Amino acid sequence: MTDSPSTNDLATAFDEGDVAFGVLEDAYSPRLVELYGDLGLDVVWLDLEHGGPDPWDAGRFEDLLRAAEATDTELLVRLPSADPTLVRKALDLGVRNVFLPRVEGPDEVRAAVKSARFDYDGEPGDRGLAAPRARRWGLGEDYLATEDAETLVGATIETEAAVANLDDILAVPELGFVFVGPYDLSVSLGHPGETDHPAVREAVETVRSKAIAAGVPVGGLAFDAADADEKAADGYQLLTLGSTTGALRTAAADWLDGDEGDA
Repeated sequence: MTDSPSTNDLATAFDEGDVAFGVLEDAYSPRLVELYGDLGLDVVWLDLEHGGPDPWDAGRFEDLLRAAEATDTELLVRLPSADPTLVRKALDLGVRNVFLPRVEGPDEVRAAVKSARFDYDGEPGDRGLAAPRARRWGLGEDYLATEDAETLVGATIETEAAVANLDDILAVPELGFVFVGPYDLSVSLGHPGETDHPAVREAVETVRSKAIAAGVPVGGLAFDAADADEKAADGYQLLTLGSTTGALRTAAADWLDGDEGDA
């Protein structure tokens, strides 16, 4: 028999009050996932809402998971919808950390979280019991207890409706975390792209302060090192430091500027 599945380092960081740092890997490359793990990042974010492979494509997912597992880093997968069937699919492949896009109220969040549990809030959960990759095809020990203890389902707070319903969303049992989406919030609030607009900043602060008060870990974007330090001091426990394409754009621009200077 194989050993029990490894613990979820992101869940451990949340439980211990630590801050997890990651990047958005928007090239969706197993090689880059592996590289980020070797660099010591805590999480690699795969955003399937705005790009990436079809989330139903198990083979593509398995390659990305193997790269993360080889370097002891956690994948953080934002799904393209809150469909409970899609949540179950991702978890059965071996993803431990998923979060939902564009939620608006507690009912859809509760349905998604319940779909990730065998036992949920004192009643049966909606997680299907099979022998998928997450169970090592039937060879994994302590599968049921480990999955319920180690799986995180979070929600992106990025719409005006979600902010209005935030208290009820935060009260959903076993909600793993919330992630603040300032750009989509700026659109929803009528100020597209203006993340520094007072209304957007107020909404972001509402999410941060209410999540911390409710004991729900909060994540967000860090725009530079100083912003990361400030947000960590303000209680954020999950921060993304940039993206693959952003880093490549900066590097390529530096190369081109250097070539121009040498001409």
